[in-house]
Amino acid sequence: MAIACVNRAQATEVTAHVEVKVTGANKGSALHGNQDVVLWLTPAGDTAANMPALKQGHYELSQKNKEFHPHLLVVPVGSIVDFPNQDPFFHNVFSLFNGRRFDLGLYESGTSRSVHFDRAGVSFIFCNIHPEMSAVVVSLPTPYFATSTPEGLLIIHGVEAGSYDMHLWAIGSSDKLSAAPVHRTSITGDNVDLGTFTVETTPPGSHKNKFGEDYEIQGPQQY
Repeated sequence: MAIACVNRAQATEVTAHVEVKVTGANKGSALHGNQDVVLWLTPAGDTAANMPALKQGHYELSQKNKEFHPHLLVVPVGSIVDFPNQDPFFHNVFSLFNGRRFDLGLYESGTSRSVHFDRAGVSFIFCNIHPEMSAVVVSLPTPYFATSTPEGLLIIHGVEAGSYDMHLWAIGSSDKLSAAPVHRTSITGDNVDLGTFTVETTPPGSHKNKFGEDYEIQGPQQY
């Protein structure tokens, strides 16, 4: 991710570690890992005046083998996300969450549709045909963000020295960015390790279709 900085000599690398605590999950569950955590820094006080402009980009959240790839996508506010259908059958992608509400309708294999994520927020993404499909798009009003590895490592490159509010959000913690814990921190010109944090989450539950109804129970699907 390219970041435009006022003074590159002061830009630094910021790292942190997270430990995800999943309530109600079995120890052998695939949910036991430290991935799917988002850390972002928003300039505070005088630092806010020097924050680099957001670089709105073009991203992709593909549909393949009845899965979204990637499962978690973080983008700067103002970015466009393409939703190409790479399966040999129809999909119907939608979100009913306030991060960005949309319904792309039914579209066939080999075609793609796009969404402009023009506000900060969390958007849980589903398919109206295949209830097993889910993804999350997080749009942030800052260029300083990172997602965690399965080992819980987060790295943000090119952060300017100054005062920041650090936010942590994880899939299963909340459907609103405003619920993310906030920690005030000071970034110097040296590489900064923010430390280790624990994030509590819950396993995902079932969801409704785009009409707010239960999915129809069908036999083995050919599509």
